[in-house]
Amino acid sequence: MPHIHELIDFVVTAYIVYDGKVLLIHHKGLDLWLPIGGHIELNEDPEEALYREVKEECGLEIELISTSPNYSGKDAKFMPIPNFLDIHNITDAHRHITLEYVAKAKNNEVKLNEEEHYDIRWFSEEDLNNFPLRDNVKFLANEAIKIVKAKDA
Repeated sequence: MPHIHELIDFVVTAYIVYDGKVLLIHHKGLDLWLPIGGHIELNEDPEEALYREVKEECGLEIELISTSPNYSGKDAKFMPIPNFLDIHNITDAHRHITLEYVAKAKNNEVKLNEEEHYDIRWFSEEDLNNFPLRDNVKFLANEAIKIVKAKDA
């Protein structure tokens, strides 16, 4: 998806965990290992974008490890609260604000989106710490594993 705004775009990512491992993709456009994610399109909210990106990029069904208010009124839709939030440069002139979620996969059967990614794989904590990843991706991937372990305990 092209950038929506010339200065800042909002994006979502999902650090998806299954059996103590986190899923990352090798992104073709950026040549980086990253979590599943992408731009929030103008016709969707962050939750819709997250589920769309997960389906498009890996085909998994997920359970978000997040909270949202228990409210069922018709005047507002409360969405899952991101586990993390950051802003980072894509270029010198363009930044992304990322709503980062932790999710648990219902199974580990992923599909590779060959148009967008070179590879897709599950990383254990040991893999994460011995693989050349961006520091923020390594940190959040390890945090996601810890969050899911704590929830399952």
